Amino acid sequence: MAIIVDIDVELARRKMTVGEFAEAVGISPANIAVLKNGRAKAIRFSTLDAICNVLDCQPGDILRWVPDEAENPADG
Repeated sequence: MAIIVDIDVELARRKMTVGEFAEAVGISPANIAVLKNGRAKAIRFSTLDAICNVLDCQPGDILRWVPDEAENPADG
């Protein structure tokens, strides 16, 4: 299973830089990079709340689940 973080898409829509976003959310640009690159193991609800507040979006606008191929083997 993979959780994909689509912060890049929302930042591009708003023409917002990672630095501006990080400052508005209150976390470091390095932690934004960890989220964007799929290396985060967890996210605090308070951080998710701040992200959604800054981007004026719902959690589902920036988070999506993609199943592993191994979990859904092809019929046959």
